Formats: sequence, structure tokens, C-alpha cells
Amino acid sequence: MTDLFRTVLLATQCTEFDVGAERVAIDLAANWGIPLFAVLPLVSNPEYESIAPLQQEAAESEAAAKLGSLRNAAAARGVELIGTIRRGEEPYSEIIAEARERQADLIVLRRRGKRGFLANLLMGEMVHAVTSHAPCHVLIVPRAARLWSGGIAVAIDGSRHSQHASGVAVAIAKRCGLPLTAISVAGADDRDGGVANANVALALAAARAAGVPAHGVVSAGQPHEAILHAAEKAGADLIVVGRRGLNPAKRPLLGSTSERVASHANGPVLIVHAQT
Repeated sequence: MTDLFRTVLLATQCTEFDVGAERVAIDLAANWGIPLFAVLPLVSNPEYESIAPLQQEAAESEAAAKLGSLRNAAAARGVELIGTIRRGEEPYSEIIAEARERQADLIVLRRRGKRGFLANLLMGEMVHAVTSHAPCHVLIVPRAARLWSGGIAVAIDGSRHSQHASGVAVAIAKRCGLPLTAISVAGADDRDGGVANANVALALAAARAAGVPAHGVVSAGQPHEAILHAAEKAGADLIVVGRRGLNPAKRPLLGSTSERVASHANGPVLIVHAQT
């Protein structure tokens, strides 16, 4: 799976909160020898454009200048960056639309911006919406984070979604030449840890079959806290988690554990989209 990430889309508004995502996306493209696409969403609607055309034009000029600076930063790392400005009422919708049009394998975006009255306290409202609706994997990056270099950790629970996440984690570890830590948290219905140990054993077998050095951790307690603690102890600076499928109303779910891991991790967290 050396072509795991062939088309990477950086979603940015070029603010102070986006610098981590921009840095990681550029470094990933440089290290993997791939081009980088970027989308900068602008909040707009036909009524606003008709009432305040000069303000809209100024906003677009500012956005173009920001993308130009980002393009220069990418070029300094030997990366070709192809940027797009998209206008719409909902920034997340424009990001998702661009990802679909580009047939992106991965969306890279910040963890959150400023907390607003309606913003989710853990992940920004826009980030949560992108992650929940994305047609591909999503890499959530804190502002101070850098590209992983210490190790990969994957959280597994035996579900189809976590099994797919495990396969992606193995592929990344192999591609980057890094060790893998498989983490499973024993729940209340698995007091002896038998199920969690079995989940870890399957992940380790797959890793070793791919030639990836790996070890497993079975923990107890609050799942997101146990996952974060185990990853930090192992020196892993990328955490891979699965994303749930659809709820009965056919709406995508991120999952509380995945969201909490992504919200509190010090480094990037990859939310894996399970193919159907």
C-alpha cells in the first residue's frame, strides 16, 4: 500500500490555528513525493455577494495572497501545491465537495479554531462536520504538531472499522519504517481481557506478516485516556483510529472515543474511513 495517500487535500483558512496542519501536509507531501492540493473555504452567499461586492472581492484577494504564501512555503520543500478558493455558506461543505472532486485519499486539517458560542468544545464545529462527512481518511493536526517520526499507534476494538484502521496503520508504519503499537481497551463485558488480547493478537500478526516491528497493549479504564496514555508511553506520535459508519438516520458518526482521542492528542490523529 505504498500508494495509500496518492491525493492529499489540505483544508485551511491560513490562520494561526492552521499552521500545524499546513506544516504536516507539506512535510508529508515532501517525504512521500506527491503533489499537494489545498482548499481555502470562504463563507459567502448570493445575497452577501450582491450587497457587498467590494468586501467579497477584498476577501478573495486576501485569500489568494494567503494561498500564494502557502504555495511558496511548499515550493521551498520541493512540493507542488495546487490551491483553490471555494465560496459557500458552509465551509465544511466546500471542503467535502473539493475532496470528492479531487478524489482525495486524505484530508488534512486543523483540530479547532476559536471557540464560538455554537462550537463543539472538543473539536471545532467545522472540523467535526468535515470529519463526520468526509469520503476519505481525515488527519486532524494540533497547532504545534509535526509529522510523525517516533512510531504509529492504532486503537482496535474488534469492529470492522477498527480492523480497517489497523490495516492502514500497518501500511503507514511499513511505508515510514516505524514501529507499531496496537492498543485495545478491555470493556466492562471483557473483565479478563480475553477479547482485547485477541484483538491485539490479530493486529500484531498482520503487522509482523508485513515486516513491521510491533507490540501490543491491553488497557482498562476510560478508552480515550487509556489509548492516549499507551501511545505516549510507546513514543508513538501518530494515532490511528477508526470512524463509525451510519446511525439509523443514515447520518455519519465519528464515535465518542475517536473524537476524544483526536481532541486531546498532542500529535496528529488519523481518522480512518472504512470503505464499504
